[in-house]
Amino acid sequence: MKNRIWILAVLLLAIACSSPEKKTETVTETPAKPYPSFSADSAYAFVQKQVDFGPRVPMTPAHQETKEWIISKFESYGLSVQTQDFEAKTYDNLTWNLSNIIASYNPAASKRIMLSAHWDSRRIADKDSQEMDQPIEGANDGASGVGVLIEIARTIHSQELKPGVGIDFILFDGEDDGEPEQTKVRNTTQDFWWCLGSQYWSENKHAPNYTAYYGILLDMVGAKGAKFYYEGYSRQYASGILRKVWENAAKIGHSDFFVMRDAAEILDDHAFVNAKAGIPMIDILDFSPDYGFGHYHHTHSDNMDLIDRRTLQAVGETVLFTVYQE
Repeated sequence: MKNRIWILAVLLLAIACSSPEKKTETVTETPAKPYPSFSADSAYAFVQKQVDFGPRVPMTPAHQETKEWIISKFESYGLSVQTQDFEAKTYDNLTWNLSNIIASYNPAASKRIMLSAHWDSRRIADKDSQEMDQPIEGANDGASGVGVLIEIARTIHSQELKPGVGIDFILFDGEDDGEPEQTKVRNTTQDFWWCLGSQYWSENKHAPNYTAYYGILLDMVGAKGAKFYYEGYSRQYASGILRKVWENAAKIGHSDFFVMRDAAEILDDHAFVNAKAGIPMIDILDFSPDYGFGHYHHTHSDNMDLIDRRTLQAVGETVLFTVYQE
């Protein structure tokens, strides 16, 4: 018995000594593809230019002048530009002539990314304490997103390094005309009186059978101290894209702006693109789960004093980085 125990011990020792060493697996992260620099100064100048036209309220000279300027900028950067003109009813029964602006980079590419913002501004300051019936400048709520996207278009055009996908810059009109907070006048024949351009586009795409791999909406992306959270509809419809963009922000040093924390659902342009157009789209939006919209929202404080180049840099660089990784 003792001999058998001794023999067994020798065999176990031999097996242990002859077994290959256990190798520690190392996981290597795929290196980031190169991408060009984003200029916050240039984006800021594009925001300023829109504000200089005056409030971009539909059916006003400032609105028309801004439209012509946006089209000329996109065309100057070699993009194929078209407008989608349509009529829409407002909450107070006005008929507005509106225009979505579509500018396409590399239109022959089958894999496409959709980058969006709204280019109109609000005709009332219903959350303010004075001049509530006057239009707001909309430096952040509207102009900031447009400024970032025009700068992305300029950057792609000016660099030898190009993204490997097609990009459609789709700017929606008539986003910011929801009912006043105080009255909530509502014509019951229509459910939503804001996001007019995205509603129309989602049911009447600018190209037959158009689709995109995913979309990114920019809304209020230039304010001092802005924080961007996981907005609810973005989580519901495009959770993978949402995580990817926020992780990309962290990789390039912008986690202070892109906070990995859930926020409520906001009925913004992306909600209609998701639900009606079937394109997964996320919303980069300054809306806090703790206090909601910023103090400037729908007030005259939404002016250039609010705009911070650091915020524009964080958003613009994150979107540019994301596009170049595709």
